[in-house]
Amino acid sequence: MDIKKYILTSLFLLFFAHSYCLAQDTIRLSRQESEIRFLAENLLLMAEQLKIPQAEALTMQAKLWPNPSFEIDEINIGTSVNGLNGTGYFGEGLPPISGNFGKNQQISASIEQLIQTAGKRKKLVDREQVHESMAAEYFQELLRGLKLEFRNSLSDLQYLQFSKNLYQTQLESIRLLSIAYNNQVSLGNVPQGEYIRLKAAELEIVKTINDLNVEIHSEQKDLKLLLNLPSDIVLVLTDHDFDLEINQFENLNLSDLSAKALESRPDYKLKVLGQEYARKNYLYERAQRVPDITLKAGYDRGGNFLYNFFGLGLTIDLPVFNRNQGAIRHAEYALKTTELLSQYKAQEVSNELILSWQNLQKSIELYNEIEPDYEQTLDDLLESYVYNFKNRDIGMLAFLDFMEAYLENKTIILGNKLDIQKKTEEFNYSLGTDLFN
Repeated sequence: MDIKKYILTSLFLLFFAHSYCLAQDTIRLSRQESEIRFLAENLLLMAEQLKIPQAEALTMQAKLWPNPSFEIDEINIGTSVNGLNGTGYFGEGLPPISGNFGKNQQISASIEQLIQTAGKRKKLVDREQVHESMAAEYFQELLRGLKLEFRNSLSDLQYLQFSKNLYQTQLESIRLLSIAYNNQVSLGNVPQGEYIRLKAAELEIVKTINDLNVEIHSEQKDLKLLLNLPSDIVLVLTDHDFDLEINQFENLNLSDLSAKALESRPDYKLKVLGQEYARKNYLYERAQRVPDITLKAGYDRGGNFLYNFFGLGLTIDLPVFNRNQGAIRHAEYALKTTELLSQYKAQEVSNELILSWQNLQKSIELYNEIEPDYEQTLDDLLESYVYNFKNRDIGMLAFLDFMEAYLENKTIILGNKLDIQKKTEEFNYSLGTDLFN
Protein backbone atom coordinates (compact mmCIF):
# COMPACT_ATOMS: atom_id res chain seq x y z
CA MET A 1 0.00 0.00 0.00
CA ASP A 2 2.86 2.39 0.82
CA ILE A 3 4.45 1.68 -2.55
CA LYS A 4 1.18 2.45 -4.34
CA LYS A 5 0.79 5.74 -2.47
CA TYR A 6 4.36 6.71 -3.30
CA ILE A 7 3.81 5.87 -6.97
CA LEU A 8 0.60 7.92 -7.10
CA THR A 9 2.32 10.85 -5.38
CA SER A 10 5.25 10.73 -7.80
CA LEU A 11 2.93 10.56 -10.80
CA PHE A 12 0.99 13.54 -9.49
CA LEU A 13 4.20 15.54 -9.05
CA LEU A 14 5.29 14.67 -12.58
CA PHE A 15 1.90 15.72 -13.96
CA PHE A 16 1.99 18.97 -11.98
CA ALA A 17 5.51 19.77 -13.17
CA HIS A 18 4.53 19.03 -16.76
CA SER A 19 1.43 21.25 -16.50
CA TYR A 20 3.48 24.04 -14.91
CA CYS A 21 5.97 23.96 -17.76
CA LEU A 22 3.17 24.13 -20.31
CA ALA A 23 1.78 27.20 -18.53
CA GLN A 24 5.12 28.99 -18.90
CA ASP A 25 6.63 30.43 -22.05
CA THR A 26 9.30 28.18 -23.51
CA ILE A 27 12.26 29.34 -25.56
CA ARG A 28 14.33 26.89 -27.58
CA LEU A 29 17.88 27.88 -28.44
CA SER A 30 20.86 26.18 -30.01
CA ARG A 31 24.31 26.59 -28.46
CA GLN A 32 25.25 29.05 -31.19
CA GLU A 33 22.09 31.13 -30.70
CA SER A 34 22.64 31.09 -26.94
CA GLU A 35 26.19 32.37 -27.29
CA ILE A 36 25.13 35.20 -29.61
CA ARG A 37 22.58 36.32 -27.03
CA PHE A 38 25.08 35.90 -24.20
CA LEU A 39 27.60 38.20 -25.88
CA ALA A 40 24.94 40.81 -26.62
CA GLU A 41 22.82 40.74 -23.46
CA ASN A 42 24.96 39.71 -20.49
CA LEU A 43 24.76 42.49 -17.90
CA LEU A 44 28.18 41.84 -16.37
CA LEU A 45 29.83 42.16 -19.79
CA MET A 46 27.93 45.38 -20.45
CA ALA A 47 29.07 46.85 -17.13
CA GLU A 48 32.71 45.86 -17.65
CA GLN A 49 32.70 47.18 -21.22
CA LEU A 50 31.73 50.62 -19.93
CA LYS A 51 35.01 50.74 -18.03
CA ILE A 52 36.90 51.03 -21.34
CA PRO A 53 35.52 54.49 -22.29
CA GLN A 54 35.83 55.34 -18.60
CA ALA A 55 39.58 54.72 -18.84
CA GLU A 56 39.71 56.62 -22.14
CA ALA A 57 38.20 59.61 -20.33
CA LEU A 58 41.11 59.60 -17.87
CA THR A 59 43.56 59.64 -20.79
CA MET A 60 41.68 62.59 -22.26
CA GLN A 61 41.84 64.35 -18.89
CA ALA A 62 45.59 63.78 -18.64
CA LYS A 63 46.10 65.52 -21.98
CA LEU A 64 44.54 68.77 -20.75
CA TRP A 65 46.69 71.73 -19.72
CA PRO A 66 46.29 73.16 -16.21
CA ASN A 67 43.91 76.10 -16.13
CA PRO A 68 45.37 79.61 -15.73
CA SER A 69 44.65 81.42 -12.48
CA PHE A 70 43.28 84.98 -12.54
CA GLU A 71 43.22 87.27 -9.48
CA ILE A 72 41.87 90.79 -8.77
CA ASP A 73 43.14 92.41 -5.58
CA GLU A 74 43.80 95.69 -3.72
CA ILE A 75 40.49 97.32 -4.56
CA ASN A 76 40.30 100.34 -2.24
CA ILE A 77 37.09 101.10 -0.41
CA GLY A 78 37.77 104.69 0.71
CA THR A 79 40.12 107.42 -0.61
CA SER A 80 41.98 110.49 0.69
CA VAL A 81 44.09 112.62 -1.64
CA ASN A 82 44.88 115.71 0.45
CA GLY A 83 47.74 114.28 2.44
CA LEU A 84 48.47 111.69 5.04
CA ASN A 85 45.48 111.03 7.27
CA GLY A 86 43.75 108.32 9.18
CA THR A 87 42.76 106.39 6.11
CA GLY A 88 46.40 105.80 5.21
CA TYR A 89 46.43 107.36 1.75
CA PHE A 90 48.80 110.05 0.50
CA GLY A 91 48.94 111.55 -2.92
CA GLU A 92 47.40 113.89 -5.42
CA GLY A 93 44.73 111.42 -6.54
CA LEU A 94 44.30 109.05 -9.46
CA PRO A 95 42.75 110.01 -12.76
CA PRO A 96 39.46 108.37 -13.79
CA ILE A 97 39.60 105.08 -15.62
CA SER A 98 36.97 106.18 -18.10
CA GLY A 99 35.01 109.43 -18.05
CA ASN A 100 34.24 110.12 -14.39
CA PHE A 101 34.38 106.44 -13.50
CA GLY A 102 37.21 105.10 -11.36
CA LYS A 103 38.65 108.35 -10.10
CA ASN A 104 41.03 107.71 -7.17
CA GLN A 105 40.31 103.95 -7.60
CA GLN A 106 43.18 101.60 -6.85
CA ILE A 107 43.17 98.02 -8.27
CA SER A 108 45.55 95.22 -9.12
CA ALA A 109 45.08 92.16 -11.32
CA SER A 110 47.29 89.20 -12.12
CA ILE A 111 47.17 86.01 -14.17
CA GLU A 112 49.24 82.88 -13.60
CA GLN A 113 49.90 79.80 -15.70
CA LEU A 114 51.49 76.61 -14.44
CA ILE A 115 54.07 75.16 -16.86
CA GLN A 116 54.84 71.49 -16.23
CA THR A 117 58.47 70.69 -16.85
CA ALA A 118 60.40 67.51 -17.73
CA GLY A 119 57.58 66.23 -19.95
CA LYS A 120 55.30 65.47 -16.97
CA ARG A 121 52.09 65.87 -18.93
CA LYS A 122 53.24 63.55 -21.72
CA LYS A 123 54.48 60.98 -19.21
CA LEU A 124 51.13 61.11 -17.41
CA VAL A 125 49.31 60.62 -20.73
CA ASP A 126 51.56 57.64 -21.54
CA ARG A 127 50.76 56.09 -18.16
CA GLU A 128 47.01 56.56 -18.56
CA GLN A 129 47.12 55.05 -22.05
CA VAL A 130 48.51 51.87 -20.51
CA HIS A 131 45.64 51.97 -18.01
CA GLU A 132 43.30 52.28 -20.99
CA SER A 133 44.77 49.11 -22.51
CA MET A 134 44.44 47.36 -19.15
CA ALA A 135 40.71 48.19 -19.05
CA ALA A 136 40.29 46.43 -22.41
CA GLU A 137 42.15 43.37 -21.12
CA TYR A 138 40.08 43.32 -17.92
CA PHE A 139 37.02 43.07 -20.14
CA GLN A 140 38.59 40.19 -22.08
CA GLU A 141 39.48 38.43 -18.83
CA LEU A 142 35.90 38.71 -17.57
CA LEU A 143 34.65 37.48 -20.94
CA ARG A 144 37.05 34.52 -20.79
CA GLY A 145 35.81 33.48 -17.34
CA LEU A 146 32.14 33.98 -18.12
CA LYS A 147 32.49 32.05 -21.38
CA LEU A 148 33.83 29.06 -19.48
CA GLU A 149 30.98 29.23 -16.97
CA PHE A 150 28.39 29.79 -19.69
CA ARG A 151 29.52 27.02 -22.03
CA ASN A 152 29.85 24.53 -19.18
CA SER A 153 26.31 25.40 -18.12
CA LEU A 154 25.14 24.80 -21.69
CA SER A 155 26.83 21.39 -21.69
CA ASP A 156 25.39 20.53 -18.28
CA LEU A 157 21.87 21.43 -19.38
CA GLN A 158 22.18 19.44 -22.60
CA TYR A 159 23.54 16.47 -20.64
CA LEU A 160 20.64 16.64 -18.20
CA GLN A 161 18.12 16.91 -21.05
CA PHE A 162 19.65 13.87 -22.76
CA SER A 163 19.62 11.96 -19.47
CA LYS A 164 16.00 12.87 -18.79
CA ASN A 165 14.98 11.78 -22.30
CA LEU A 166 16.82 8.51 -21.75
CA TYR A 167 15.01 7.76 -18.51
CA GLN A 168 11.71 9.08 -19.87
CA THR A 169 11.89 6.61 -22.75
CA GLN A 170 12.59 3.75 -20.36
CA LEU A 171 9.76 4.89 -18.11
CA GLU A 172 7.29 4.75 -20.98
CA SER A 173 8.46 1.25 -21.91
CA ILE A 174 8.35 -0.08 -18.37
CA ARG A 175 4.88 1.39 -17.80
CA LEU A 176 3.57 -0.50 -20.82
CA LEU A 177 5.10 -3.66 -19.36
CA SER A 178 3.57 -2.88 -15.96
CA ILE A 179 0.10 -2.57 -17.50
CA ALA A 180 0.55 -5.87 -19.32
CA TYR A 181 1.83 -7.57 -16.16
CA ASN A 182 -1.03 -6.19 -14.11
CA ASN A 183 -3.47 -7.77 -16.53
CA GLN A 184 -1.61 -11.08 -16.28
CA VAL A 185 -1.68 -10.87 -12.49
CA SER A 186 -5.46 -10.38 -12.64
CA LEU A 187 -5.70 -13.51 -14.79
CA GLY A 188 -3.47 -15.41 -12.41
CA ASN A 189 -0.80 -16.04 -15.04
CA VAL A 190 1.94 -14.04 -13.33
CA PRO A 191 2.89 -13.92 -9.65
CA GLN A 192 2.11 -10.59 -7.97
CA GLY A 193 5.71 -10.42 -6.67
CA GLU A 194 7.03 -9.98 -10.20
CA TYR A 195 4.56 -7.17 -10.83
CA ILE A 196 5.63 -5.42 -7.60
CA ARG A 197 9.28 -5.79 -8.63
CA LEU A 198 8.49 -4.19 -11.98
CA LYS A 199 6.61 -1.32 -10.29
CA ALA A 200 9.56 -0.79 -7.94
CA ALA A 201 11.84 -0.38 -10.97
CA GLU A 202 9.32 2.06 -12.43
CA LEU A 203 9.27 4.02 -9.19
CA GLU A 204 13.06 4.22 -9.14
CA ILE A 205 13.05 5.69 -12.65
CA VAL A 206 10.36 8.20 -11.66
CA LYS A 207 12.54 9.35 -8.74
CA THR A 208 15.57 9.70 -11.04
CA ILE A 209 13.53 11.85 -13.44
CA ASN A 210 12.39 14.03 -10.54
CA ASP A 211 16.02 14.50 -9.45
CA LEU A 212 17.00 15.37 -13.01
CA ASN A 213 14.21 17.95 -13.17
CA VAL A 214 15.59 19.64 -10.06
CA GLU A 215 19.06 19.82 -11.64
CA ILE A 216 17.59 21.08 -14.93
CA HIS A 217 15.78 23.90 -13.15
CA SER A 218 19.00 24.87 -11.38
CA GLU A 219 20.96 24.99 -14.65
CA GLN A 220 18.16 26.94 -16.33
CA LYS A 221 18.33 29.50 -13.53
CA ASP A 222 22.05 30.03 -14.03
CA LEU A 223 21.75 30.24 -17.80
CA LYS A 224 18.81 32.64 -17.72
CA LEU A 225 20.89 34.95 -15.55
CA LEU A 226 23.82 34.77 -17.96
CA LEU A 227 21.52 35.26 -20.96
CA ASN A 228 19.50 38.04 -19.30
CA LEU A 229 16.24 36.14 -19.85
CA PRO A 230 13.05 36.63 -17.79
CA SER A 231 12.93 34.35 -14.76
CA ASP A 232 9.58 32.79 -15.76
CA ILE A 233 10.91 31.59 -19.14
CA VAL A 234 11.57 27.86 -19.61
CA LEU A 235 14.86 27.47 -21.46
CA VAL A 236 15.33 24.39 -23.63
CA LEU A 237 18.49 23.71 -25.62
CA THR A 238 18.44 21.87 -28.91
CA ASP A 239 20.41 18.63 -29.22
CA HIS A 240 22.90 20.05 -31.72
CA ASP A 241 26.63 20.49 -31.07
CA PHE A 242 26.85 18.27 -28.00
CA ASP A 243 29.16 15.79 -29.73
CA LEU A 244 32.57 17.13 -30.74
CA GLU A 245 34.75 16.15 -33.67
CA ILE A 246 37.49 14.27 -31.86
CA ASN A 247 39.75 14.16 -34.92
CA GLN A 248 40.29 17.91 -34.77
CA PHE A 249 42.56 17.47 -31.74
CA GLU A 250 45.06 15.38 -33.66
CA ASN A 251 48.39 16.78 -34.90
CA LEU A 252 48.38 19.77 -32.56
CA ASN A 253 51.77 21.16 -31.56
CA LEU A 254 51.80 21.91 -27.85
CA SER A 255 54.83 24.22 -28.05
CA ASP A 256 53.08 26.35 -30.68
CA LEU A 257 50.00 26.44 -28.49
CA SER A 258 52.10 27.59 -25.52
CA ALA A 259 53.31 30.57 -27.53
CA LYS A 260 49.74 31.24 -28.64
CA ALA A 261 48.58 31.21 -25.01
CA LEU A 262 51.06 33.95 -24.10
CA GLU A 263 49.73 36.01 -27.01
CA SER A 264 46.07 35.38 -26.17
CA ARG A 265 45.69 35.10 -22.40
CA PRO A 266 44.31 38.42 -21.10
CA ASP A 267 45.46 37.66 -17.53
CA TYR A 268 49.05 37.32 -18.76
CA LYS A 269 48.74 40.44 -20.89
CA LEU A 270 47.46 42.25 -17.82
CA LYS A 271 50.67 41.33 -15.99
CA VAL A 272 52.74 42.61 -18.91
CA LEU A 273 50.69 45.80 -19.02
CA GLY A 274 51.07 46.09 -15.25
CA GLN A 275 54.81 46.00 -15.76
CA GLU A 276 54.54 48.66 -18.46
CA TYR A 277 52.32 50.78 -16.23
CA ALA A 278 54.87 50.53 -13.42
CA ARG A 279 57.64 51.60 -15.83
CA LYS A 280 55.63 54.59 -17.04
CA ASN A 281 54.80 55.51 -13.46
CA TYR A 282 58.50 55.29 -12.53
CA LEU A 283 59.37 57.71 -15.33
CA TYR A 284 56.58 60.03 -14.24
CA GLU A 285 57.76 60.03 -10.62
CA ARG A 286 61.34 60.74 -11.71
CA ALA A 287 60.07 63.72 -13.68
CA GLN A 288 58.54 65.05 -10.47
CA ARG A 289 62.11 65.84 -9.30
CA VAL A 290 62.16 68.80 -11.64
CA PRO A 291 60.09 71.66 -10.18
CA ASP A 292 57.32 73.17 -12.26
CA ILE A 293 57.32 76.86 -13.22
CA THR A 294 54.46 79.29 -12.71
CA LEU A 295 54.52 82.26 -15.10
CA LYS A 296 52.89 85.47 -13.93
CA ALA A 297 51.68 88.70 -15.54
CA GLY A 298 50.31 91.52 -13.38
CA TYR A 299 48.81 94.99 -13.53
CA ASP A 300 48.73 97.42 -10.57
CA ARG A 301 46.91 100.79 -10.64
CA GLY A 302 47.83 103.21 -7.92
CA GLY A 303 49.74 100.80 -5.75
CA ASN A 304 53.16 101.77 -7.00
CA PHE A 305 55.14 104.89 -7.83
CA LEU A 306 53.59 104.47 -11.28
CA TYR A 307 49.92 105.02 -11.77
CA ASN A 308 49.75 102.03 -14.13
CA PHE A 309 52.25 99.30 -13.47
CA PHE A 310 52.65 96.25 -15.75
CA GLY A 311 55.01 93.49 -14.70
CA LEU A 312 56.07 89.87 -15.34
CA GLY A 313 57.31 87.22 -12.97
CA LEU A 314 57.67 83.53 -12.29
CA THR A 315 57.53 81.12 -9.36
CA ILE A 316 59.56 77.95 -8.99
CA ASP A 317 60.01 75.59 -6.06
CA LEU A 318 63.58 75.09 -4.88
CA PRO A 319 64.23 71.32 -4.63
CA VAL A 320 66.23 71.58 -1.44
CA PHE A 321 64.49 69.05 0.81
CA ASN A 322 61.86 67.27 -1.28
CA ARG A 323 63.10 65.82 -4.55
CA ASN A 324 60.38 63.13 -4.61
CA GLN A 325 62.88 60.57 -3.35
CA GLY A 326 60.34 58.36 -1.56
CA ALA A 327 57.86 58.20 -4.43
CA ILE A 328 60.66 57.37 -6.88
CA ARG A 329 61.92 54.55 -4.65
CA HIS A 330 58.36 53.25 -4.27
CA ALA A 331 57.85 53.25 -8.05
CA GLU A 332 61.20 51.53 -8.58
CA TYR A 333 60.31 48.63 -6.29
CA ALA A 334 56.83 48.40 -7.84
CA LEU A 335 58.50 47.99 -11.24
CA LYS A 336 60.75 45.18 -9.97
CA THR A 337 57.73 43.46 -8.40
CA THR A 338 55.72 43.53 -11.64
CA GLU A 339 58.70 42.09 -13.56
CA LEU A 340 58.78 39.08 -11.23
CA LEU A 341 55.02 38.65 -11.36
CA SER A 342 55.10 38.67 -15.17
CA GLN A 343 57.71 35.89 -15.19
CA TYR A 344 55.70 33.87 -12.69
CA LYS A 345 52.51 34.30 -14.74
CA ALA A 346 54.24 33.07 -17.89
CA GLN A 347 55.23 29.86 -16.08
CA GLU A 348 51.72 29.50 -14.67
CA VAL A 349 50.16 29.85 -18.13
CA SER A 350 52.44 27.15 -19.52
CA ASN A 351 51.67 24.73 -16.66
CA GLU A 352 47.92 25.32 -16.90
CA LEU A 353 47.96 24.72 -20.64
CA ILE A 354 49.85 21.42 -20.32
CA LEU A 355 47.58 20.20 -17.52
CA SER A 356 44.38 21.05 -19.42
CA TRP A 357 45.79 19.36 -22.53
CA GLN A 358 46.64 16.19 -20.58
CA ASN A 359 43.16 16.10 -19.01
CA LEU A 360 41.54 16.52 -22.42
CA GLN A 361 43.62 13.70 -23.89
CA LYS A 362 42.57 11.34 -21.09
CA SER A 363 38.90 12.04 -21.80
CA ILE A 364 39.46 11.45 -25.53
CA GLU A 365 41.25 8.18 -24.79
CA LEU A 366 38.20 6.94 -22.88
CA TYR A 367 35.95 8.02 -25.74
CA ASN A 368 38.10 6.09 -28.23
CA GLU A 369 37.75 2.96 -26.08
CA ILE A 370 34.03 2.96 -26.88
CA GLU A 371 33.23 1.24 -30.16
CA PRO A 372 31.54 3.55 -32.70
CA ASP A 373 28.39 1.40 -32.95
CA TYR A 374 28.26 0.49 -29.26
CA GLU A 375 25.35 2.81 -28.48
CA GLN A 376 23.29 1.40 -31.34
CA THR A 377 24.12 -2.12 -30.17
CA LEU A 378 22.81 -1.23 -26.70
CA ASP A 379 19.59 0.16 -28.17
CA ASP A 380 19.10 -2.96 -30.31
CA LEU A 381 19.71 -5.22 -27.32
CA LEU A 382 17.23 -3.29 -25.22
CA GLU A 383 14.56 -3.68 -27.88
CA SER A 384 15.33 -7.41 -28.01
CA TYR A 385 15.16 -7.77 -24.22
CA VAL A 386 11.82 -5.95 -24.06
CA TYR A 387 10.43 -8.20 -26.79
CA ASN A 388 11.69 -11.41 -25.14
CA PHE A 389 10.46 -10.26 -21.74
CA LYS A 390 6.97 -9.65 -23.11
CA ASN A 391 6.99 -13.16 -24.59
CA ARG A 392 8.26 -14.62 -21.31
CA ASP A 393 11.42 -15.87 -23.02
CA ILE A 394 13.54 -14.25 -20.28
CA GLY A 395 12.81 -13.75 -16.64
CA MET A 396 12.24 -10.62 -14.58
CA LEU A 397 15.70 -10.69 -12.99
CA ALA A 398 17.53 -10.93 -16.33
CA PHE A 399 15.43 -8.13 -17.80
CA LEU A 400 15.95 -5.77 -14.86
CA ASP A 401 19.67 -6.54 -14.72
CA PHE A 402 20.01 -5.63 -18.38
CA MET A 403 17.88 -2.51 -17.92
CA GLU A 404 20.19 -1.38 -15.12
CA ALA A 405 23.30 -2.13 -17.18
CA TYR A 406 21.78 -0.36 -20.19
CA LEU A 407 21.04 2.81 -18.25
CA GLU A 408 24.45 2.74 -16.58
CA ASN A 409 26.30 2.33 -19.88
CA LYS A 410 24.28 5.02 -21.64
CA THR A 411 24.97 7.35 -18.70
CA ILE A 412 28.70 6.59 -18.90
CA ILE A 413 28.74 7.42 -22.62
CA LEU A 414 26.80 10.65 -22.04
CA GLY A 415 29.09 11.53 -19.13
CA ASN A 416 32.17 11.00 -21.29
CA LYS A 417 30.79 13.32 -23.98
CA LEU A 418 30.05 15.91 -21.29
CA ASP A 419 33.56 15.50 -19.91
CA ILE A 420 35.09 16.08 -23.35
CA GLN A 421 32.96 19.20 -23.76
CA LYS A 422 34.11 20.59 -20.42
CA LYS A 423 37.75 19.60 -20.87
CA THR A 424 37.71 21.29 -24.28
CA GLU A 425 36.38 24.49 -22.75
CA GLU A 426 38.97 24.29 -19.97
CA PHE A 427 41.65 23.93 -22.63
CA ASN A 428 40.24 26.95 -24.50
CA TYR A 429 40.25 28.82 -21.20
CA SER A 430 43.90 27.98 -20.54
CA LEU A 431 44.75 28.84 -24.16
CA GLY A 432 42.99 32.20 -23.91
CA THR A 433 41.07 31.76 -27.16
CA ASP A 434 38.88 29.20 -28.92
CA LEU A 435 41.02 26.46 -30.39
CA PHE A 436 38.53 25.90 -33.21
CA ASN A 437 36.48 28.93 -34.21
